[in-house]
Amino acid sequence: KRSVRRGSTQTPNAKYDMTDAYDYDDEDLPDPSLKNILEQESLQWIFVGGKGGVGKTTTSCCLGTQLAKHRKKVLIVSTDPAHNLSDAFCQKIGREPTPIQGFTNLSAMEIDATEDLDKMQRSMEDATGAGSDDDASGIQSLMTELTNSIPGIDEAMSFSELMKQVQNMDYDVVVFDTAPTGHTLRLLSFPTILEKAFGKLMDLKDRFGGLIGQASALFGGGSPDQVQAALLGRLEETREIINKVNTAFQDPALTTFVCVCIPEFLSIYETERLVQELSKFGIDSHNIVVNQVLFPEKDAEELGEWFDSNKDGLQKEAREICSKMMARKRMQDKYIGQCFDLYGDDFHVVLMPLLDHEVRGVEKLKDFSELLINPIDLEE
Repeated sequence: KRSVRRGSTQTPNAKYDMTDAYDYDDEDLPDPSLKNILEQESLQWIFVGGKGGVGKTTTSCCLGTQLAKHRKKVLIVSTDPAHNLSDAFCQKIGREPTPIQGFTNLSAMEIDATEDLDKMQRSMEDATGAGSDDDASGIQSLMTELTNSIPGIDEAMSFSELMKQVQNMDYDVVVFDTAPTGHTLRLLSFPTILEKAFGKLMDLKDRFGGLIGQASALFGGGSPDQVQAALLGRLEETREIINKVNTAFQDPALTTFVCVCIPEFLSIYETERLVQELSKFGIDSHNIVVNQVLFPEKDAEELGEWFDSNKDGLQKEAREICSKMMARKRMQDKYIGQCFDLYGDDFHVVLMPLLDHEVRGVEKLKDFSELLINPIDLEE
């Protein structure tokens, strides 16, 4: 039996009764590990997301190292503009899949939305025969106008390029180290954004004929028909890719989302928002990783009893340090309790300990990743 503090609250910002705890059998809860991801061999896309600064990159890298033991080829992709994969693995990782040192079947890449959009623009210039600088500026003006009038279209088109590239590779599974929650939710809304963009352009085409192409031609962007065909063709291709990808993302046999948080109010609240939004988009999510947990195998009451019986023999500085640690532990236990209260019946909730050192480099990532699969025994 395991004792976990669980309250009657249903939202993270409600008051929480720390005295409301009871014992129950471990069998009542899903296994507190990510073994289920390793065992589900049909998975092709694994997203790792959550609030900024909660350890998404570390979790992504650790999950990738574990998947490398069970799959033939694994790719970790960072979609966060502030890339950290290079820092985590302590090696240079670029825009193309980079083999990770110490592995034969694990690679990583960091994408750049701006560079992908520039590449797309150059391909359109080639398609329309825009040879001069003036011609190129016409295409650029049109693309800039499009991205300004439809927020998110640039990211959607960039993501489409990424997915087209990844789908042409022979990786068994791809782990996405995503940007903080807001960016991730926008990524999931790309199909809707593209439908709006395409609808808007088709409406303009129906109402004004070749006006789009003619306007671009005035700025030196090649022939009107070519410009219009290239732009609409690119959007149609993007829409097809995104819709195909979206269908795969909504298939729980192919895709799952791992939520990452720390035991603090804002992070738990953000996780609840993320879980609700994922449900709206029809994306499977049944794993939560709670990072930076102080002594997961002990609870605050147990540590408090030790502190109360020993504090008189401690020096003043030691008492202050222990007192602050106890305050933090009580707060963490409260929010861990809420996490189990909200998700414990349906989610695999994994508690990852706060370590005395940073998790950087392949060996430390390998060691830490074992705790995702073989978690600390809370009964000890």
